[in-house]
Amino acid sequence: MTESIFSTTSEFDVANGIIAVAAALIYGFLIGLMYMRSCRKRGYSKNFIIGLIIIPAVVAGVILMIGSDIAKALSMGGAFALVRFRSAPGSAKDISAVFFGMAVGLACGLGYLFFAGIFALLIAVVFLVISLTPFADTRSGVRLLKVTCPDDLNYSEAFESVFTTYTKNVELKKVRTTHMGTMFENTYTVKLKDSAQEKKFIDALRTRNGNLPVVLSDLDDSTESLNSNL
Repeated sequence: MTESIFSTTSEFDVANGIIAVAAALIYGFLIGLMYMRSCRKRGYSKNFIIGLIIIPAVVAGVILMIGSDIAKALSMGGAFALVRFRSAPGSAKDISAVFFGMAVGLACGLGYLFFAGIFALLIAVVFLVISLTPFADTRSGVRLLKVTCPDDLNYSEAFESVFTTYTKNVELKKVRTTHMGTMFENTYTVKLKDSAQEKKFIDALRTRNGNLPVVLSDLDDSTESLNSNL
């Protein structure tokens, strides 16, 4: 069951090649479903899911067409180098999913379909468990807070008592001017003591900043630059 479906001869086996690509497509579809499930809260791009489904079959096809060990090494080196272009706007989770799909495609291209299936199942289970549980999530319960203040308000002291009353942790991440320099927009990461007190917390901030805008939102995966060890 752990042997390759291809013989050791140099002749290309069309039938087994089609089986390998078809298996890679099936595994790719399962990888796509896994990623969709793990990102059901923050959402995902349809184009990225399509890429995850197609990548294993493409890699398997490249390996089938190449043949020699040296060429395989060179082709896979170039393929993995292409991940750099996808990794720039993506997260580490996205990059891991891409590498996962490429590894499954490589195993299918070499004919190890049974191993590819076991490998895909094992990694998918681990991926889902880590993604859907609080494991390694230092930002559980952390929210992103944006408070607009007039330029004559000493924001470093004005909100201190409010934060002490309603939050466990608070950290000022960014301050920028807005409205032609007449106001400040402060960005904090906060962890509330009681989520049921959210409205009271916002109302208390509004009484201090002159009823200017206060925005309290979830800190999702796209806010990598605001990561903190709260």
